[in-house]
Amino acid sequence: MTQPVFILGGYQTDFARNWTKEGKHISAMIREAAQGTLEATGVAPAELGTGHVGNFAAELYAMQGHLGAFLIDVDPALSGLPTGRHEAACASGSIALLAASAEIEAGRYDTALVLGVEQMKTVSPAVGGDFLGTAAWYELEAKGVEFPFPKLFGKLGDEYDRRYGLRDEHLAHIAAVNYDNAKRNPKAQTRSWYMTEAHACRADKYNAVIGGRIKVSDCSQVTDGAVGLVLASARFAEPWAKRRGLTLSQVPRIQGWGHATAPLAFHDKVAESKDGPYVLPHTRRAITDAYRRAGIADCWALSGIETHDCFTTSEYMAIDHFGLTAPGQSWRAIEERVIDFDGKLPINPSGGLIGAGHPVGATGVRQMLDCTLQVNGQAGDYQVPGAQRFAMLNIGGSGTTSCVFVVGRD
Repeated sequence: MTQPVFILGGYQTDFARNWTKEGKHISAMIREAAQGTLEATGVAPAELGTGHVGNFAAELYAMQGHLGAFLIDVDPALSGLPTGRHEAACASGSIALLAASAEIEAGRYDTALVLGVEQMKTVSPAVGGDFLGTAAWYELEAKGVEFPFPKLFGKLGDEYDRRYGLRDEHLAHIAAVNYDNAKRNPKAQTRSWYMTEAHACRADKYNAVIGGRIKVSDCSQVTDGAVGLVLASARFAEPWAKRRGLTLSQVPRIQGWGHATAPLAFHDKVAESKDGPYVLPHTRRAITDAYRRAGIADCWALSGIETHDCFTTSEYMAIDHFGLTAPGQSWRAIEERVIDFDGKLPINPSGGLIGAGHPVGATGVRQMLDCTLQVNGQAGDYQVPGAQRFAMLNIGGSGTTSCVFVVGRD
């Protein structure tokens, strides 16, 4: 039987910052997130057993690899700490979480520092769009294509439209909810931006079409950010909790997880799923695997969801894949306001990737931190009342890598 993995807390940088304009290297982002995480959790550097860094493309954006080694520079006591870096496009942070949690489950270590980081504002939007194209099959889907990922996720909407029908006003509502939620989040990139549902419905010079059905309002943000968490075994978490006047059952833990990989090319994904009810069946499998491991029957055992809304179409997909509706009927949960902040099952109370920001390699770690804050009742103005259990979906590529976690307290 595997050991449970507890989440002691973490830290997020302000996603509205531009670290390049501040003249700061990616190592400074790692340092702030790591130091902030240790301070937030009260874990001493010498108490860490291992370190894992999630990052997508620092070799492109920052001309820097070997990021795990930067953890050692955070404190002299970390010299010799075993570290590594993990990559799976926009799911890189979740892969780091899976690797760290597996080591704790196996009994290798009692504590792990997990850090996700991406510095994206080092290049122009066009160059950055090309870099992001390497998360797809670059030669087939991105080379020579301006902003390939909006077009790929536009195709996801097109596939929904072909199979079930899709109305753009439903996507506009998703955008508006995420922007509204972000206004409650003091570290969200768009917390002071203007967006309304009516504006998201329009295509004009203030909300330009990027590709196909995808407009600016449908897109997640280009973001600099770093996020850290400390994961721990029961052997470490129990005395840690006692020092804080808590019982072990009051400490959030990873209750379930799912991980599945689909074909890299979007065309191949659609071809594989053409006779099934779910457009991205591997994503659905990752979700149901997480439910099964958490011992829950369906989404209605959750208090809320942090999902991967890299575009409004990916959140539209997540609604029926999480089981809020039957396949192809995500529009019902939108029209009935189920996903709204005060709805039956809020999605992205943090603002998600559209509102909070999307530093690619950090997103999965940020999602788990927000799930942890929710079940601890520490999410401030974006707290879902009475939250007990949250789920998160982190996607890499055009639905290629799907990672799902259920976070709750016993």
